[in-house]
This record gives sequence, C-alpha cells and structure tokens, in this order.
Amino acid sequence: MTSPLEALLPSTERALLHRVAVAQSEGRTPSFVGAVARDGGMVWSGARSCVDGHDPDADTQYRIGSLTKVFTAVLVMRLRDEGLLDLNDPLEKHLPGTGVGETTIAQLLAHTGGLAAESPAPWWERTPAAVRPKLADVLGEEPMLHPVGRHFHYSNPGYTLLGSLVEAVRGVFWEEALRGEILEPLGLTRTSVQPVAPHAGGWAVHPWADVMLPEPSEDLGLMAPAGQLWSTAEDLCRFAVFLARGDDRVLGAASVEEMRTPASAPGAGDWEGGYGLGVQLLRKDGRTLIGHTGSLPGFVACLWVCIEDDVAAVTLANATSGPLMTSVAADLVRIVAEAEPRFPEPWRPVPEAEVDRELLELAGPWYWGTYAFGLRLGADRGVTLEPLSGVGRRATFRALPEGGWIGLNGYYLGETLRPVRRPDGSVSHLDLGSFVFTREPYEQSDAVPGGVDEAGWRGL
Repeated sequence: MTSPLEALLPSTERALLHRVAVAQSEGRTPSFVGAVARDGGMVWSGARSCVDGHDPDADTQYRIGSLTKVFTAVLVMRLRDEGLLDLNDPLEKHLPGTGVGETTIAQLLAHTGGLAAESPAPWWERTPAAVRPKLADVLGEEPMLHPVGRHFHYSNPGYTLLGSLVEAVRGVFWEEALRGEILEPLGLTRTSVQPVAPHAGGWAVHPWADVMLPEPSEDLGLMAPAGQLWSTAEDLCRFAVFLARGDDRVLGAASVEEMRTPASAPGAGDWEGGYGLGVQLLRKDGRTLIGHTGSLPGFVACLWVCIEDDVAAVTLANATSGPLMTSVAADLVRIVAEAEPRFPEPWRPVPEAEVDRELLELAGPWYWGTYAFGLRLGADRGVTLEPLSGVGRRATFRALPEGGWIGLNGYYLGETLRPVRRPDGSVSHLDLGSFVFTREPYEQSDAVPGGVDEAGWRGL
C-alpha cells in the first residue's frame, strides 16, 4: 500500500502556474503544459493556451522528439543486463554491414561514436520515412565526422543504429520492444508512436509577426528511435520517477544510475552540461539535473529530474521554437525545491543484529601522509572516505563479496580499498590503489612507503 502524495502549498502552485503562463506568453506558443513529480508521482500540472477557456491538460499528447532517445537507451541497457550484449562490443558484432561497425554500443549511447549529427538531405524531420528506407540512406556516404571515442558530437543517426541494434538482438520491431518492455510495465498508456487523441497540433509561429503555420507530422521510419514518440505530462512524470528510482520490471536502480553517470566530457565552453548513456546532464541553480530535451517541427519538450531534491519537472509546448523549455523545466524544479524543501529521513541507529564489530574497528580518522581523512560507515557495508579539512578527494565505496570495497565516484572510481592486517590480525593500514592510509601521520611502526625518518617529528 502506498502513501498518498502530499499536495503542494497553494503559494507553490501559483508560482508554478505563473512560470508556465510567462513561458507561454513570452515564448509565443499556442499552448504550454507543465507538470511536477515528487515522492514518486505527479503532484501538480498546469497549462496555458491561446484559446480562451480551453487549456490542454496533463493527459494531452505532445510530440517529445529526442526524449525518445532515453527510451531507446533503456531498451539497450536491458539487453546488456540480460547478457545479450556488452556495452563495449563494437556495433559490427551485433549489426554487421553498417560501415561504422568499429563504434561501440557505449559510444553510440554517449554520442562519442564520431558519427554525423544528421542524416543526408533532405531534412529528415520534415520528410517521410520512404526517403530513407535503409540504414545506408540514414548514414550516407560519409557518416563519420570525428575519430571514434574522441569527442562528444550529438548524433541522430547514432540512435537510429541503436534502434536497429535492438531489433537485431531482440528479434522484434523497435516499437514492439518499446511497448512490451517499457510502456506497459510502467503504465505509460498515453505514450505512443503515433498520436492518439486528445493531442496537440504542431505549429510554427512567425518570428516577426503574431501568425502561425501548421507543421507536418511525419512518420520517421528508421529514424523513429531518435525522435518519434508522443507522450503526455502525466506519463512523462511516471517516466521521470523511473529514471530516478529504477524499476526491476524494466531496469534496476543500479543500471538507471549508470545511465545517469557522465559518459562523455562536455564540449568546449559547455562545462555546465554533459551526457550519460542516453541521458542529458545539466548543472543549474546549484543542482544536478538529469533527463533530456526534445524537439521536432511543431513541438518542443523537456524532462528534468533532481535526484537530491526528489523533484522532477516536465514541460511541453506545440511550437517549433520560442519557449525556453530547458530553463522553464529547471525553474519548476527550483520553485518546488526551494519553496518546499525535502524533509530528511529521521536518523536511526542500525539494528543491533546488523552491527559489524570488525567493520566498526575501521571507522574514524586515517592519514594519507599528513592529510587527514575520515572513514564513515554507510548502508549495506558501504563506506565513505572524506577529507576532514573539507578539501581533497572524497569518494563512496561499495562492499565487495570477497572483502574490501570498490570506489563509486571521483578520483577513486573503480579503485579498490582494502584493510591490510598484521600477523596478529590487527589492522596495519588501508590500501587504496597503492595509497597507504595509517592511523597516525608517519608513525615509525606503520607501513609507510619509503619509511619514516628515524629521528621522528622535531621542532625548528
């Protein structure tokens, strides 16, 4: 039985609706929908439109463009978790004959495969799928623009290849895999490849006059895994919760966290942004946001999740350009996080049965040379090593079945931390990737690399 979602304060709801109203007005878009999820579900939605008395709602479909890429990435990660492929596999191993087979699956997910950003002309977003019936038509004669693995270069054809990879390994069409493996398990009943009423129409708004023009809505065919989907604010809030917490019916929490981890360096001049495995990363207002943006002719969309604040926001509009979706979605997260900050869980000691005396012996201060660190015990036998001065390398570690821990972030990502014991069983020191941490700084009897001066500490 789940707890009912706690409603937002009226003042918070007004601030959210005001932000949506400003976005619709200043962005000059026919309609604009915003929604917020917190504590596992949607807690607010609001909309504005140019039609008096006829606003869309959280059940109105909009085209979400490149937000589709996150869904495709989830399908690929499922194949990895089932052991059907490895992210370091070259594409050629599972999808031969593309001409770009040296690129790995991970590089395609992270847009570091060196592929071009777009397919050859004519512009794929405004032309029917029949123009590109085969992968060769999507890739063109010169699909590679950069050395493989060297640069982040956003690539729509790269996600076309990933969709074809899913079909080749799974043996079903991308749409069928999407429906059976993500949409149905998560209850995303209003997310679809083709629009299902009620849905918004796509419009282009003249940049210098208050007039509009309908945009075409093409079936993207092979390019569908890069940007085909239609969805609603309510469905995307459910998907945002999944991106924050995982769902064992689709993808476990550890794999979702892996998707959220930076996989490629940001481009020059864009140090506030990054990309994981199918997920965009943004640092804004002191918060790390994960999700994705999307656009197709007539539509723009954004989904951001702040894991630390447990707040997600969705923004949808039906204009080719105008509203700043990324900023508005980030503002919706900020409004809720600042107006109604999350209450921390009450501190509780661990149950007596879970107290590990051997592990407890390791807690407390340790010294790397003269640098002071603290080892703090965490959940599931994990530990955190942090500088006591507040400056230095901090990392969290996950316990290994065979003993010791493996680093999960920062400088020590993937490095092994282990206690080294003396013949009598007492702890001599901690070894972290060859770094020695001792209980005292440069103690004569400790195993300090290079030894300690026999005269010991001295004054001037």
